[in-house]
Amino acid sequence: MSRRRRIGVAGVVAIALVATAAGCSKGEDQVPSIGYAIDNVLTTYNANTVDGAASGARQAFARVLPGLSYLGPEGRALADGDVGTVTAQPGDGLSLLYKVNPNAVYSDGVPVTCDDLVLAWAAGSGRFTGPDQAPLFHAASRAGYSDIDRVECRPGTKDATVVFRPGRAFAEWRALFGATELMPAHVAARAAGVPDVVTALQGEDTAAAARVAAFWNTGWNLTEGELDPAVFPSAGPYRAQSYSAEDGLVLVANDKWWGNRPATDRIVVWPKGVDLEEKMASGDVDVLDVGAGSIDGFDPGKGFSTVHEPSRSSEQLVLATGGVLGSADARRALASCVPRQQLFDTLGHPGYAPQSGLGSGVLNSRIVQADTLLYPPVAAVAGDRYLRADTGAASAALSASGQGPITVRVGYLAPDARRAATVAAIAAACSPAGITVQDNGSADFTPSALAAGKVDAVLGGTASAQGAAGADSLVPPAYSLAEGEGSNFGQFRNGRVTEIAGKLAVETGYDRQLGLATEAENILWSEMPSIPLFNEPRTTAFADGMHAAVPNPTAAGAGWNMDRWILLR
Repeated sequence: MSRRRRIGVAGVVAIALVATAAGCSKGEDQVPSIGYAIDNVLTTYNANTVDGAASGARQAFARVLPGLSYLGPEGRALADGDVGTVTAQPGDGLSLLYKVNPNAVYSDGVPVTCDDLVLAWAAGSGRFTGPDQAPLFHAASRAGYSDIDRVECRPGTKDATVVFRPGRAFAEWRALFGATELMPAHVAARAAGVPDVVTALQGEDTAAAARVAAFWNTGWNLTEGELDPAVFPSAGPYRAQSYSAEDGLVLVANDKWWGNRPATDRIVVWPKGVDLEEKMASGDVDVLDVGAGSIDGFDPGKGFSTVHEPSRSSEQLVLATGGVLGSADARRALASCVPRQQLFDTLGHPGYAPQSGLGSGVLNSRIVQADTLLYPPVAAVAGDRYLRADTGAASAALSASGQGPITVRVGYLAPDARRAATVAAIAAACSPAGITVQDNGSADFTPSALAAGKVDAVLGGTASAQGAAGADSLVPPAYSLAEGEGSNFGQFRNGRVTEIAGKLAVETGYDRQLGLATEAENILWSEMPSIPLFNEPRTTAFADGMHAAVPNPTAAGAGWNMDRWILLR
């Protein structure tokens, strides 16, 4: 039976009252539960860990764990006044005053405080390391947070002053402490046996930080069944109620939410792995947000409005810097036989053909967005190189690497028809050069397999993400190539590229950005830690009768405003 038909009559009546207030016409009833399908797995509540950032956590929990901002459809951070405010303070360096909404409280009754900001900063700062100097917190990115000198916060209060290091005025500060980045510090403190997480982290108590980090890294992992409200409290319009393969991730209205009540009381998030055709036919899925062409032969068809569009995620091959691809010559050999133009022509722009900007051609920059003024001169670095398969160049580069025939294992989250076709096309083009390309896509794949040596390349989006990804920013793609970053799955090391990533984080002038990005691309096309292909195409489908649903081809996905969704039948 459809999940929608299992909702009780009382729930239907309650929701119908909301629909009436929203102005539904006579004869239309509001559907009490909306199904939302994404093309990524759900393994953790914490979207900030290395594996969490590559998962679907950002799409699922943006309205469960909101922050001081959210990622809008244009890819820019927009202020979320329900959670609080941030104001830049006068002075020589960058200093920000954060004021958390006085009414903000978690679903377990514990207030949202500046403690949560301190935990987010500590986790992303890279400041806390173990005896081997490895970061205690397995954060996906340190961008912005590593630039913070200190967070001034009196434990349990609502205000915090965030002071940046001299010369490190992070240009995109409005995006800090955003949706899914504020985790409940009181839960981590309790689990770690740390009475006061603020004092411990501000005082750089390594032993206490290690216990907090151990929980932050894995303590919010998802397992099937009811989700303990004491471990998974919400600070948003929805709270996570349960999670299972059969029933999906069930989000229900949070009665402690202080803002506008969700327009629909129940959202079910269906992760990758469910039978989408069956779920849509049964009425369990009303919103679909997946990679275009990822489901072989699938068309939402009648009853849905469908949009195909380019995203801000850069479809790419992220390469290992060890093993058979340990030398730049070997990586250039692979790049020489990858038919990038063919891949774009056949897989890169389904259902649309813009003349410029996103989705208009082969992607020739790893860092700069294709719809910016910076893109044409930066992309010109690539010239006409590496557009079409060149067997001679690939063979010569492979020989220069000192290797004979090699096998390159390409991993991605399967099933994915478009990525399978991508690997097949690369395999056919590279075989004559002595490079066997092997499809290692799997249903349990994570980009961490690259660092572990289980694959030689990841086929994915920006920062190796397997589902929705990307923003209108230079920072995430640049930092995914910086040494020591969790999202640098290929473990690429180049001191100058790392330095440039740091400079791009604080630089706002066009000329300086142009010079830095151009220099970086010159290095990257030589060292070849990744091979950019095209802006990842996305497909978003909404059931007929859906109101307030808007595609968001960024890391946020279509669920960015799920609390406003209304479905009328």
